[in-house]
Amino acid sequence: MVVVVVLGALVAVALVAAAHRYVWLRLVRDTTAPGGLARTAGTVAAVVLPLLAVGAMVSGRAGAPFWLQQTLAWPGFLWLATLLYLLLALVVGEAVRPLLRRLPARGRDGEAARSMGAAPQETTAGPESGRTPESTPEPKPQSAPEPQSAPKPESESAPDSAARSVPEPEAPSAPESVPAPGRTAAAGPEPVPATVLASQSASAPTRAPAPLATPSRRLFVSRVVGGAAAAAALATVGNGMHGVLRGPRVKRLTVPLAKLPRAAHGFRIAVVSDIHLGPILGRAHSRRVVDTINATQPDLIAVVGDLVDGSVRDLGPAAEPLADLTARHGAFFVTGNHEYFSGAAEWVDHVRELGMRPLENERVEIAGFDLAGVNDIAGESEGSGPDFGKALGDRDQARASVLLAHQPVVIHDAVRHGVDLQLSGHTHGGQLWPGNYLAELANPTVAGLERYEDTQLYVSRGAGAWGPPVRVGAPSDITVVELASRQA
Repeated sequence: MVVVVVLGALVAVALVAAAHRYVWLRLVRDTTAPGGLARTAGTVAAVVLPLLAVGAMVSGRAGAPFWLQQTLAWPGFLWLATLLYLLLALVVGEAVRPLLRRLPARGRDGEAARSMGAAPQETTAGPESGRTPESTPEPKPQSAPEPQSAPKPESESAPDSAARSVPEPEAPSAPESVPAPGRTAAAGPEPVPATVLASQSASAPTRAPAPLATPSRRLFVSRVVGGAAAAAALATVGNGMHGVLRGPRVKRLTVPLAKLPRAAHGFRIAVVSDIHLGPILGRAHSRRVVDTINATQPDLIAVVGDLVDGSVRDLGPAAEPLADLTARHGAFFVTGNHEYFSGAAEWVDHVRELGMRPLENERVEIAGFDLAGVNDIAGESEGSGPDFGKALGDRDQARASVLLAHQPVVIHDAVRHGVDLQLSGHTHGGQLWPGNYLAELANPTVAGLERYEDTQLYVSRGAGAWGPPVRVGAPSDITVVELASRQA
């Protein structure tokens, strides 16, 4: 068992590392210059953000101080949601990228993009581009730039003027000035003055100026795809976070029960699950949930598990508004798997202090039907798992029954015990699309009402969120289930 857990952890770490490397390649390496500030910042973020995410996930289980859990939770969990949609957007971008690179470049920008990477060509000052520097004739005197030199004596400027007026450098005319003492005209040609060398150097081949830095087509496409992916991911996460923080919306559902007497027709149960009070969703969130439930004026309130993600010591103040829940037949509570991560026994005692009645594998008789509740299957590790025989074994089968059970997977036990309606949560409706497809692999029903033989199962999407305070494609809800009698 330990080996399996270790291997699973190693696989998870490898997948997370591969995902972050891929995001870094596409968003940082492919869009920034080596050694630049942008690449440095992107690389640092690619290292720090996954560390924050890991810290957010393990700090609660490790018993870290609550302030540290809160500090890590916001950036860590939000990055996990953003990473998911960055990956999805970049995968879509892989299909778009080749199409963008094949689009014809137009205009000056297109010509510049196509010319990137070509070696600069040498040019000559002569009219014929095919000549070598040695065969290039001297430019005409009037077209050569005048060298910027200090004024010279009149005796030196005369030979310079004469030299520049000679059509062929091989036969220079005699200088007009008097030869230097000790030299004669037959002693050989005079040394070429510096001004003549400067004139000749003006005709030497020159390199064209380097073109302005223009992004290549590959770089341009990488920036377009990466920018679009980042914008889509941030917009998706921002909208999903707004949906959670504004609070759940009310859904209304009518469920007919064959055994429900006429007197109980129209009985309304407010079903709320997966509130998930924790480092992110605190007292303000529980207050929104309570106000929303009370506004529906239900006959009974059913809290079907995963109320908290943390200890009573840390989250007791956040849960205090639950004491204001109001219903004619009271509020009832069953444990979820997260209660067993947070100290289920303490929370059962605490919700009783808040005015709710825990149903630990037991039932009560309500006007017209039996209300039963079972512990979550996560309690099996503590010897307090679900006991359907204790909760439903000796009841009157002629009476309608409603079962509160956190996880939908116990529906088959409910069918065997003749339950008419099971109310559950746990799935969050997938919470983050396409997580609903994964949730379908582990749950018979992800959200909504379905029938299993003579038993109906309703699964709420929940009123909060686990991990990232974000929902995409699975809005939070509180459902008012109205029981209908077939005899009415």
